Amino acid sequence: MPIVYNTNVTPAIADILELYNHSGYFPINDKTDIGRLEKMHANANVLVTAWAGSTLVGLARSLCDFCYCCYLSDLCVRDEYKARGIGQELVRLTKQEAGEECKLILHSSPEAVGFYAKIGMQQIAAAFILPRTY
Repeated sequence: MPIVYNTNVTPAIADILELYNHSGYFPINDKTDIGRLEKMHANANVLVTAWAGSTLVGLARSLCDFCYCCYLSDLCVRDEYKARGIGQELVRLTKQEAGEECKLILHSSPEAVGFYAKIGMQQIAAAFILPRTY
């Protein structure tokens, strides 16, 4: 089945939860905090999704000013669809949506560092965080 990509279409929260639960990635500790998950996706201003038929198989959620920087906050691909280039295409489409004058920034999970290096992203060391208090 071909993968179809969409930009700035927010999937139903049930589809998002299904993806997160089958991707090895969940952006928040409390998996029952549906209200927070809904706000996270409703307030993203760049959202790229990948679909196999009616199944959400990938998602990239970002916050962007469209002139300087775009923060790619969440990137995930459903487990059985990994290693098919979907994550790389989600990143490419996110950058395309953000525009050429924007840099794409993300905070990688330790297990995904190799993926980002493989697709040509540069690793930076000068990053800082004020952690959230879930």
